Amino acid sequence: MDEARLRSLTPNVLAVLVRRGADFAAAEDAVQEALVEAVRVWPITPPRDPRGWLITVAWRKFLDETRADTARRRREHLVDHEPGPGPATSRDDTLQLYFLCAHPSLTPSSAVALTLRAVGGLTTRQIARAYLVPEATMAQRISRAKRTVSGVRFDQPGDVATVLRVLYLVFNEGYSGDIDLAAEAIRLTRQLAAAIDHPEVAGLLALMLLHHARRATRTAPDGSLVPLAEQDRGRWDTASIAEGVAILQAALARDRLGEFQAQAAIAALHADAPTAEETDWVQIVEWYDELLRLTDSPVVRLNRAVAVGQADGPRAGLAALAELDGTLPRHTAVAAYLHERDGDLATAARLYAEAARKASSLAERDHLTRQAARLNARGRG
Repeated sequence: MDEARLRSLTPNVLAVLVRRGADFAAAEDAVQEALVEAVRVWPITPPRDPRGWLITVAWRKFLDETRADTARRRREHLVDHEPGPGPATSRDDTLQLYFLCAHPSLTPSSAVALTLRAVGGLTTRQIARAYLVPEATMAQRISRAKRTVSGVRFDQPGDVATVLRVLYLVFNEGYSGDIDLAAEAIRLTRQLAAAIDHPEVAGLLALMLLHHARRATRTAPDGSLVPLAEQDRGRWDTASIAEGVAILQAALARDRLGEFQAQAAIAALHADAPTAEETDWVQIVEWYDELLRLTDSPVVRLNRAVAVGQADGPRAGLAALAELDGTLPRHTAVAAYLHERDGDLATAARLYAEAARKASSLAERDHLTRQAARLNARGRG
């Protein structure tokens, strides 16, 4: 069985059932039953048309459930309109399915879970393991999400920006359990890019590829974080970097700049530098200015302060940082870094220790604690 092939067919099969009039939740259940049947039957009798086979079996599963459920008698007329045997239509409704799973009425966590289930073809167990929650908890989340979108008309226009935010949330979860969510997000974004010609979709794909290219060097063998400046650039995935840069250049040439293209441009400048010292920080600051024009995000302003500190010196970075809310996540860590670059090791050590207490992850806390200890040791020496 080609599991990847099955997962790639899942969203289109589900979309066909929904377009035919099936309730989203019931259609998704029927598709899952068809996939189970495929796992049982295909190794013995492979179908000539796998997509058509799945559509036929899933539709029959849906109709069987419709007939059996007296509470849904209003849909019995669907039985009289069952499509005849033959090749399935070539229409691809995958894009509409993306929009449905990223519907504004869903919370971000529900939209992510539903996208992984309906578009990604992952099982509830796999999604639960990836997010380190009990399977029953994830099943409830997905069930609620399906009920929420069941009444949404399938022909309503969708919001590309919402879909992209959901995919970026998936990517940022990275890796845990037996599912690599970063790789899964790249796969889904590739699929979306094939379905829609949009520069921001290309920008997000480029951003993911450029970030993912550095993944192997982000942590040491003991699991500790490795800052960008200290990463072994010889181990970066040059093929992914080249692909990401090419996709980004094609998107930027269309002169419809968006936030993901701007972020990808910053990532590309980091990837292009042979060493940390050769990074073009002046141009990075310029791209952060573009990004601020598009988003005016406090997090972007925080990252820009770091870039200013590299381009114009640590005191310029501290001046930019002073304009921001001190309660921002990572604000204290950035202040510590800039004070260290400015030579104020005592203040930097104190701020690193304070930032460690505020850290949101164990790996980040340990990294900041080590930074504080390193500077304290230098001060005693």
